[in-house]
Amino acid sequence: MAKATKKQALGRGLSALLKDPENDIKSAEDKNADKVVGNIIELELESIDVNPFQPRTSFNDETLQELATSIREVGVIQPITVRKLDFNTYQLVSGERRFRASKLAGLETIPAYIRIANDQESLTMALVENIQRQDLDPIEIALSYQRLIDEIDLTQEQLSDRVGKKRSTIANYLRLLKLDPIVQTGIRDGFISMGHGRAMINIDDQQKQLDIYEKIIANTLSVRETEKLVKTIDQEETAVTKPAPSSKVPKYVENSMNEFSDFFGAKIDVKVSGRGRGKLIIPFSSEEDFNRIKKLISSEK
Repeated sequence: MAKATKKQALGRGLSALLKDPENDIKSAEDKNADKVVGNIIELELESIDVNPFQPRTSFNDETLQELATSIREVGVIQPITVRKLDFNTYQLVSGERRFRASKLAGLETIPAYIRIANDQESLTMALVENIQRQDLDPIEIALSYQRLIDEIDLTQEQLSDRVGKKRSTIANYLRLLKLDPIVQTGIRDGFISMGHGRAMINIDDQQKQLDIYEKIIANTLSVRETEKLVKTIDQEETAVTKPAPSSKVPKYVENSMNEFSDFFGAKIDVKVSGRGRGKLIIPFSSEEDFNRIKKLISSEK
């Protein structure tokens, strides 16, 4: 207990240092920066702004109240992370649930790690730390991955290194964004799982996606049952279109099709001639989707 009291007193001492205009720290090279940056400091809640880069867009009121009750009794166990914006002004990088719950609990200060970062670094830190630490739903994770790709200009391979996930895992999350918005909302609200969403991804017709979604809800279908339903629909469509017969797809091609589909985020088709020659067909649903695929191909050169 004595050690905890000493640590808190140190945090308050550093907080006083930050309030001294003569010690306004703006970069890691400034005087006393080593005493502040990376250390736990008690900051006033009113001096902290929420993070516009926060990937979580909804907070459950009941769980926030439960966390607030816990904080009233034992305090904030894990410090939040903030970046310094200006004199005695900070912005959240991660820990918004703890920040909100501390306000509900009536706290005036909160323990925080201080970081100094520009907007791009802050975005990267916020998204990566939240993906790793927070219980985000699959769509929030997918949106966070997409923001890192678009706004930080990362390839899926670079993103894989940043977040410590396989590229195929990232591709599977990103493919969820191709689902109809109503289906995405169903995943976010927990009516269906990510597995249900993945089973529907190869259905390009969004109205058919909605029809499948309604059947999942109405009949409480499992992921396996949903996969069977989708397969039945695929077979029915194939029977209607009656494609011209083609040569059998070689085993070496067949074994790589899932890898191609994961990489491009779309169901890849293959045509093979009698002489063993063939071509891969990459579908796209819009100009934006076409540019996404073009960017993937360019990044691999």
